[in-house]
Amino acid sequence: MNPGAALSRAAEGTARAASGTLRFGYGTNGLTDLRLDDALDLLAELGYDGVGLTLDHMHLDPLAADLAARTREVARRLDALGLEVTVETGARYVLDPRRKHGPSLLSPDPEERARRAGLLTRAIRVAAELGAHAVHCFSGSRPVGTDESTAWHRFADALAPVLAYAADAGVPLAVEPEPGHLLATLGDFHRLRGLLGDPAHLGLTLDIGHCQCLEPLPPADCVRAAAPWLRHVQIEDMRRGVHEHLPFGEGDIDFPAVLAALAATGYRGLTVVELPRHAHAGPHFAERSLPFLRRAAAGASAPTRGARGALPDGLEGSPV
Repeated sequence: MNPGAALSRAAEGTARAASGTLRFGYGTNGLTDLRLDDALDLLAELGYDGVGLTLDHMHLDPLAADLAARTREVARRLDALGLEVTVETGARYVLDPRRKHGPSLLSPDPEERARRAGLLTRAIRVAAELGAHAVHCFSGSRPVGTDESTAWHRFADALAPVLAYAADAGVPLAVEPEPGHLLATLGDFHRLRGLLGDPAHLGLTLDIGHCQCLEPLPPADCVRAAAPWLRHVQIEDMRRGVHEHLPFGEGDIDFPAVLAALAATGYRGLTVVELPRHAHAGPHFAERSLPFLRRAAAGASAPTRGARGALPDGLEGSPV
């Protein structure tokens, strides 16, 4: 781990952010058919400010024997291209080829929880070397047969040493509320904060689509409410009550309002496009997304559906 390099690159990013403009990135989980070097070249060529780098077997494999050497190569490449980075840990099958997002920090087996915690500490080491803004993570779904109180305390206990490791590395850990998971809402994030004693290195990943999907507040209000803890932002279109990541213009979100709220809060991390189910046409959606976001950030009229339906009892669609 090289905290000095992390702090140096983070300082450079802060200086570039001094103008107050939002910086946009694209998630590599939406570019899985490209080699990582090709994906980074594409994003730099299109004019993105950074990348949401998901640690996965097809890009930067967190379980590979040569992870440290490969991470140094990626750091040099990011620097050469002028790309900032946030490290994401949402790979579906990186730890278990048969269980999506398994094992998690909620798994009944302590050895399985330790495997997930190990992945997160590896991600923190990678993030420190890359000078990343934060490491993204999530709770996972509550296992069958585990009561809610046990799940929450298991999650907090498993996350505490990871947070201590993040604090030593100088890299915030940004937990994402995910529909269908134990920690699904902003309210759940604050419950976790309370259980852990509000540690300084516990931050929040806010997915704008998830706000539209299930939060009681409109997404722009969610941004304002989340501002003190915001360390990473994911963005895509979405409809009310349906957890389906959509290209911009195909859902219900008022993006000029959301981006105005983000800018007003002083958020200086990356706002990363999250379209993993559109990876089959990743270069197309990467090219199309950035102009949309720039128009929306400038206050231009962007095409949205505008309708907001009621949230049904059960969420439709399948989670990422």
